[in-house]
Amino acid sequence: MANIHLTMATLDYDHVRDLASGEVRAPGIDLTCFNLGVEEIFYRFLRNQEWDISEVSMGMSTSAIAQGGAPFVLIPVFPSRVFRLSSIFVRPDGPVKSPQDLRGKRIGIPEWGQTAAIYTRGWLAHDVGIPLAEVDWVRSGVNQPGREETAKLALPDGINLTADSERSLTDLLLDGDIDALFTAHTPNAFLAGNPGLVRLIADYRTAEEEYFARTGIFPIMHTIAIRRAVYEEHPWVAMNMYKAFEEAKARSIFRLKDVTASRMAVPWGFDNTDRMGDLLFGPDTDAKGEYWPYGVDGSRTTLAAFLDYCHEQGLHPNKLKPEDLFAPEAMMFHKE
Repeated sequence: MANIHLTMATLDYDHVRDLASGEVRAPGIDLTCFNLGVEEIFYRFLRNQEWDISEVSMGMSTSAIAQGGAPFVLIPVFPSRVFRLSSIFVRPDGPVKSPQDLRGKRIGIPEWGQTAAIYTRGWLAHDVGIPLAEVDWVRSGVNQPGREETAKLALPDGINLTADSERSLTDLLLDGDIDALFTAHTPNAFLAGNPGLVRLIADYRTAEEEYFARTGIFPIMHTIAIRRAVYEEHPWVAMNMYKAFEEAKARSIFRLKDVTASRMAVPWGFDNTDRMGDLLFGPDTDAKGEYWPYGVDGSRTTLAAFLDYCHEQGLHPNKLKPEDLFAPEAMMFHKE
């Protein structure tokens, strides 16, 4: 039987690189790959399904599934996972000095449905103990005004969300018209060294390590979608692609742990890899292969928390389970 030809778009991740280059092949599939920026990938796939397999936002994709009739299915591959306590910005001379000070304040977000903002609001409500209705929420672009909401919203009672089409969130924060900013994208002004912006949690690494130790949540930002028409005609594509992503990730971890030569331009990269694996997943990380878990079982705590947050925040009309998200064929794989 001849291979089928499929197209795929992802960011240029090292843990996907060997699949994109063809060094790792999914049986039965000839793959043409595009490396693009994630916002372009999300827009073009979610709007027009311009390729067969695509990296997608967890927030956008699960909202589409929750609303029903999504033109794609997901497989439990998570190319981007990022702790988000580093993504809260305030003014050094402003009223917010600690997370508890966010109560009753005005907080800017790029979109209510942005994945990073969903996790950060979940942390605010569940870990800090501030109900989302006790905050005034303001939506705009981080560096330019006028960003639009892509998710369909049914905001819970008491949530106050307004849009500002005239000024960016960075300008609003610098001008004192909002008190904090939750954003996946670090503001350009902060990167340029503007002293008017600081991270609320300066030692975010320690805070994020404590957060993981306490909750078991390793936030998933992106996952992988397959066009529904492809999946329905060839359901075996889900498992074959899942296994290929796993193999590409294993090869990347081997490079990170290589002591013979520095594969990455980071001092002590191999030692950092070992230490982070031990810190997050215990001393037998090598045996468990859990440096960066794919699959539902290895990420169930994170997935369940995220789905709870989405339902609580008005993004999912019904509460979903992790198994509701993914093609069943891609949840049957277990490592030896």
